[in-house]
Amino acid sequence: MRYAITTGSGHTLAIDDAEGDSAPRPAELLLAAQAGCTALDVASILTKKRQEFGSYEVSVTGDQREDRHPHVYERIDIVHELEGATLDVAAVRRAIELSATRYCTASAMFSAGPAEIHHGYLIRRGDARPDEVGEVVVTGPGEDPDTLGERWAATARIPAEVAG
Repeated sequence: MRYAITTGSGHTLAIDDAEGDSAPRPAELLLAAQAGCTALDVASILTKKRQEFGSYEVSVTGDQREDRHPHVYERIDIVHELEGATLDVAAVRRAIELSATRYCTASAMFSAGPAEIHHGYLIRRGDARPDEVGEVVVTGPGEDPDTLGERWAATARIPAEVAG
């Protein structure tokens, strides 16, 4: 069941179901939108902070409930993978936090629903130092998009590995 969709900005993309498998399924596009939204935010913030990085990829995976319709996402994991010998971890963490709690429309939409979203990072140094991995913030489920940033700052839901 392949369809062509034209967006409000005039771009065309295709969707399909699992049987046809000739284009992404709509639920996959939701995760792709999440990846694109947060990647644009984080790259922009890091550039403004004069943070130099080489490659940058965002992976987004999600677990959908299968026991009933609709098959909504219940957990989403976002990992920002950056390469840079001089990247400041605090700057990376802050950029991800701002995207997750203030700027990214997709994050706000997912956080308002039933999904718990884990926002993390992996920094590859490219030298003798080990890679750095961490989780920045967990948002959702049921967050109010208008107060997400303020609520997060007030309660600072710091992941256990960072707090502990």
